[in-house]
Amino acid sequence: MKQTNGTKKLLSQVWRLTRSYWKSEEKKKAYALLLAILVLTLAVVAMLVLLNQWNNAFYTALQNYQTEEIFYQLKRFTVLAFIYIILAVYAYYLQQVLVLNWRRWLTNRYIDRWLQHRTYYRLEMFGKEMDNPDQRISEDVNLFVTKTLGFFVGIVKALCTLVSFVVILWQLSGPFSFAFLGRTWHLPGYMVWVAVAYASVGTWLTHRVGHKLVALNFFQQRREADFRFSMMRMRENAESVAFYQGEQLEGKVFKKRFALLLDNFWKIVLKQKQLVWLNSGYSQIAIIFPFVVAIPRFLRRELTLGGLMQVATAFGRVQDSLSYFVDMYASLAEWQAVVDRLTGFEEDMARVQAAGSQSHVERVESPDGTVRLDPLEVDLPNGSPILEPLELTLEPGTNVLIKGVSGSGKSTLLRALAGIWPFARGKVALPPQDRLMFIPQRPYLPLGTLRDAVLYPGTREFSDETLKETLKLCRIGYLAVHLQEEGDWSHVFSIGEQQRLAFVRALLYEPQWLFLDESTSALDEETERALYRILGEKLPGTTLVSVGHRSTLLRYHQRVLALDKETHTASLESAEKWEERLRAQ
Repeated sequence: MKQTNGTKKLLSQVWRLTRSYWKSEEKKKAYALLLAILVLTLAVVAMLVLLNQWNNAFYTALQNYQTEEIFYQLKRFTVLAFIYIILAVYAYYLQQVLVLNWRRWLTNRYIDRWLQHRTYYRLEMFGKEMDNPDQRISEDVNLFVTKTLGFFVGIVKALCTLVSFVVILWQLSGPFSFAFLGRTWHLPGYMVWVAVAYASVGTWLTHRVGHKLVALNFFQQRREADFRFSMMRMRENAESVAFYQGEQLEGKVFKKRFALLLDNFWKIVLKQKQLVWLNSGYSQIAIIFPFVVAIPRFLRRELTLGGLMQVATAFGRVQDSLSYFVDMYASLAEWQAVVDRLTGFEEDMARVQAAGSQSHVERVESPDGTVRLDPLEVDLPNGSPILEPLELTLEPGTNVLIKGVSGSGKSTLLRALAGIWPFARGKVALPPQDRLMFIPQRPYLPLGTLRDAVLYPGTREFSDETLKETLKLCRIGYLAVHLQEEGDWSHVFSIGEQQRLAFVRALLYEPQWLFLDESTSALDEETERALYRILGEKLPGTTLVSVGHRSTLLRYHQRVLALDKETHTASLESAEKWEERLRAQ
């Protein structure tokens, strides 16, 4: 019963993963390709039947020394083999075309879902049980599509082969007579029953030996991905590791994860070793087994040599069809692990999207350009409050500096205003989204040309002259010669250069409200002063909301929003009063 429930669950998961494509806008093309593949597969089976009949004719001619018939059958085999090769090649080719189409469609679907409603962010921040979504999209989708289609076509071929050759084997094997309980019994088509019994025993033994491979393959993929990720993470933070001289510790981390990988892989090897023992013995015995069973009839001259060879070939086809599960067990185990991982990925995306859609923050458009919290309460993921209900209005043209000790919720407040922090409640009125810009402490620089990185997210276009002038204004004019070059710019530029590039974006896009989350933390005070001065001159209609610890930032803001970590409250006052209170302390 447990095995039946597991099979039903697997089939249900497979259907959930496949039905979207077969009901999509590409379904007509997909079904046409699948139909062509099935027709070619049936034609291949038909050719196998003809080749089986050829065995009888050819070997009978050999037995009877019929020279003319022998050469005729050789010519016939050449034609049959040529047609078989053509059918097999195009069956494979169309199957790969369908695999590519399906993988392209499914990969695009997963990419869209992963990016939709900032699911990628929520999975990274709050989906702790979800690991390596990049592997799910790149590797698991490919494995799922390839193996699912391969298994489906393989099962269809096995069933058609079984039906075709069971009839031949039944007709050729004849009855088997034996005495038991004082009477003579006649078993018609005994070779069919022998093939069924042989394949059943092999299938049962294979499942008994290899059923643990599903879980082992599942964890192997996770271990492989974790090992790759740890090295990729070090590469992305190579400079920090080098400064700390952390190579020894990083090496320990790599080796620990690799040891876990090897330990799990060794378990797979031992289990595969048992399967190889079983499958090798099973397949080798299958070569001679039909001859052993059928040779008594040959020795009684009830079968010709051609008939014996045809029986052996038909038995082999029937046994192969019935043994499909045996032959594909390791691949089926890997496929089931892939299905489990993709199903888990879908469930995690659905969960975080549902959590995001159930946001308790009412976001409305502000008609007068103000930013109003009416009120807004912000919590930690565990439910602990960061900010008690905060009710305030930020007026256009009045720059605000958000201050507070580390952990008081400054950056989290900006996340809540941006709509990416799900643990908040209340009401927020904001100008239209295209009039807002949020700049994090470490700006994101995409792969591609420097021009693409400067213009990210690419919603507007500017001339090279404008870009060069703006780069010069932000004191990185020397980068203009690299605008058309491609590179991994987050590893090429210093943090200070990256922060200045973020100011270039702000000057180009001219937002109505600019939220800066410690966006000058890596800059010297002179450069910070120059950038804020340029913002004031070039973007007089832009209101700044900055998060920062430096007292030098006060001069660029008219008001201070002070967050208290102990009481989870906030107070808004003028920058002058804040500065006076600081001097008094």
